Amino acid sequence: MNPWYVALAVVAAYLLGSIDFAVLVSRMKGVDILAEGSGNPGTANVARTLGRGPAAMVLAGDVIKGVLAASMGTVAAGPGAPVDWLAALTGLVAVVGHCFPVWHRFRGGKGVATYEGMILWLNPLVGLIVAVVYLLIVLIAKVSSIASLSLVVLAVPLLWWQGWEVGGLGLVGLAALLVIVRHRSNIRSLLQGEERKMV
Repeated sequence: MNPWYVALAVVAAYLLGSIDFAVLVSRMKGVDILAEGSGNPGTANVARTLGRGPAAMVLAGDVIKGVLAASMGTVAAGPGAPVDWLAALTGLVAVVGHCFPVWHRFRGGKGVATYEGMILWLNPLVGLIVAVVYLLIVLIAKVSSIASLSLVVLAVPLLWWQGWEVGGLGLVGLAALLVIVRHRSNIRSLLQGEERKMV
């Protein structure tokens, strides 16, 4: 494992994570998503403001960048090296980049889709399970934040169930904690019964 490759992968993962597809897609539509709806540059706010088509583009972009960022860790580890923790590290860094993007003055989204992309790379089965849970909650409760928090929290024990060790789990847990902290206003609204539903 070459430390220079690892450092390069970490920097590249952050810069990739900093690409905010919600901002880019909304600009293509002549809209500043930071000034619309909840002001959050994420899939849910784009869906409410611009509709399902643009929201799907944002979701796909954010998931793909999570997958690519985690894969950078696997590549940097090299053949035969234990890659779990390094892929989790570059995935975590991409989530940090999404939440605090250098390209957008460190004002980013909440990191759910990028986190999901990371999980899909780390363990496709777990990624699919939590994605299904997310979709079911959205369809039934129509509250994006509940679905997002469920996805994030559920991924960690499922990875443990799949045999992940403490080092990799800790990094995924840090990514989950960051996403939860970014949802603190949603959590307050949920507790007060004021959280907005998706249309």
